[in-house]
Amino acid sequence: MTPTRYSYRMVIALLLLLGVQACNQTETIEKQAEAPLAIAEIEQEIKNYISRTTQENGGFFPVKDENHDLKMKLVRVHTEYLSNLGPNSHFACVDLVDESGDVYDVDFFMEGTAGEMNITQTSVHKLNGKPFYSWKQNTDKTWYKMPLEQSDNSLLGVKEGKDSFEFYYTITLPTLTESAEIWIPLALSDAFQEVKILEKKLPVPSKVLKDQANKNEVLYMSLGPEHSGQQISISYAVSRSEKGPYAEALPNPAIYLKGNKLMPIGGRFEEIAKEALGEKIKESHLIQARRLYDYIIETMRYMKFGDFGRGDSNYACDSKTGNCTDFHSYFISLARSVGIPARFAIGASIPSDRNEGGMDGYHCWAEFYADGKWWPVDISEANKYTALATYYFGRHPANRIEFTRGRDLELNPGPSAGPLNFLVYPYLEVNGKEIKAPTTFTF
Repeated sequence: MTPTRYSYRMVIALLLLLGVQACNQTETIEKQAEAPLAIAEIEQEIKNYISRTTQENGGFFPVKDENHDLKMKLVRVHTEYLSNLGPNSHFACVDLVDESGDVYDVDFFMEGTAGEMNITQTSVHKLNGKPFYSWKQNTDKTWYKMPLEQSDNSLLGVKEGKDSFEFYYTITLPTLTESAEIWIPLALSDAFQEVKILEKKLPVPSKVLKDQANKNEVLYMSLGPEHSGQQISISYAVSRSEKGPYAEALPNPAIYLKGNKLMPIGGRFEEIAKEALGEKIKESHLIQARRLYDYIIETMRYMKFGDFGRGDSNYACDSKTGNCTDFHSYFISLARSVGIPARFAIGASIPSDRNEGGMDGYHCWAEFYADGKWWPVDISEANKYTALATYYFGRHPANRIEFTRGRDLELNPGPSAGPLNFLVYPYLEVNGKEIKAPTTFTF
C-alpha cells in the first residue's frame, strides 16, 4: 500500500469516527433537552431565583405587574403546583409576604434548564387566599386565566350539591430502632358522606379502636424495626353531599360546652366573646354565633407562622394568626364560653378545579348548635374568600372527606402521652415519644 493511499484511508476513518461521535453527542444533547426537570429541581430553581433577587434588592423581593408594585419575602413554595409545561418550560407558584403582613400568591413562568433558568412572566394570583383569577385547562392541555367575575364558586374551592372521588391515604414508616405503636384515623359513613374502603395495605394485623365520646374509629397496630421504610396505605371511595344545618337532639353539655386542653373556656375567652357580642348577648344562639364568626374573620389573619397548627385557642387569641385549626379552636372557645355548644372536625378538602392529584395537607372546620340544629362553619376559608363568608356560615361543600371529630381523644390502648389533641395524620409512638411518619393525601 502506498503512503498516499494509506493517508487517504486514515483521513476517511478519522472523519467517520468524528461523525459517529458527533452524532452520539447530538443525540445525548437532544435527550438531555427532552428530559423534563424533576419537581425538586423546579422548586430549587425558583428558590434560588428569589434568594438571589432578594439579596440584590436590599433584603426584599420586588413583584411588579399591571396592578402591583410590592416588596416581599418568601413564605413557601407550593410544591403541589410545580410543573413542566413543555420542553424547558416550567411553572411555579409561591407565597410571599409584604411589609404589612399581607400574603400574596404569585405565579411564575420559567424557561431554561437547571442552573440556567429565566423568569419570563410573573403575576399576582391571590391576596390572603382571595384569587384575582383562576387557571383553567383547555382540551389541548394548555392553560388560560379566567377572571374571577366569570367564575363560579368551584373556582373558590366549593363544589355544591354532590361529589364523588377516590381518596388515598399513604404513610411511609421512618426508621424504627425498637418497637412502636401507631394510631390511624378511619373515615366513616354518616348522613353526609358514604365511605367505602377499597383496599388496605398493612404490614401487620390491626384492630379498630372505638372513641365512644366522639364516635370515631381508629386503626391500631404494633410495629417493629423490621417495618422500617414500609408503606401503609388505605384507599377510599367517597360520595359526599354538600352539608347544611341538620337537626339533632340537644347535645351533651359535658362534651360540647366544656373546655379542652388547647381549647379552654371562661376567663378571657368569656370576656372577649361578651365584648364582641355587645347587645347581641341578649339574642339567640344563632345570632350570637354569626357575630362570633364575623369577629374572628375581622380580627384574625390566615398565616402559617409561629406555633400555628395545634388548634391552640390561646395562641390564636394572642397572635391573631393561624391556620384552620387555630381559627376554629378560637371560635369554639368563644362559643362555649357563652353557652353555645360547638365541636371540632378534621379531614381534607378536595381541590375543585381538577380530577386527580395531591393536596396541601389536612383541613378542619367546626359546627355549633342552635335552634335544634348543628350548623357547619368554615371560618378560615371565609377569611380567605370573603365573598363566600355567607356561604361558609351554615354550609360545607361536597368536595371534602371527614376523618374524626372532637379533641382530647381517649383510646384504649392509647398513647403514653395521653389523649390525642386531634387525629388526622397518624400518631406514631416509640418509647413513649411521638415520631413523625411522612403522610400524603392524594385523590
